[in-house]
Amino acid sequence: MSTFAVATPVGRLRLTEAGGAITRVDWTEEAAGEGSPLLHEAARQITGYFAGTREAFDLPLSVQGTEFQQAVCAEIAAIPFGDTTTYGEIAARLKSPAQPVGAACGGNPIPLIIPCHRVLGATSLGGFSGGTGVETKVALLRHEGAAGLLI
Repeated sequence: MSTFAVATPVGRLRLTEAGGAITRVDWTEEAAGEGSPLLHEAARQITGYFAGTREAFDLPLSVQGTEFQQAVCAEIAAIPFGDTTTYGEIAARLKSPAQPVGAACGGNPIPLIIPCHRVLGATSLGGFSGGTGVETKVALLRHEGAAGLLI
């Protein structure tokens, strides 16, 4: 396992790699390691995202979790830059109630790269477990020019 940190406009992110794939992204001030070529590439792509020169990430990912968690993360990963969907829309595609989808979004181990900030409630922004919470979600949506009517 290897870690590396990158400073972003929405806070310091610690990236974790195991087995040749990104396994975790978290907002933390905790120490990070020297990284690996993959983590340095991830940091480069994240920097490009915030610079406005990249809209999609091209990185190997490994979502640790249940089959349902992996299915929800796959649905989230398919949401294009600048677009949004709702917990209910994902739930309908997975033939699941919306509440477990919301819990799986909140448990996304690789936020930003798997863009759970693009998932909204039916009548609200919904929650966000990274950074400063909903404020970070709003900042990411604004960066992407998404959900203009809500923010």
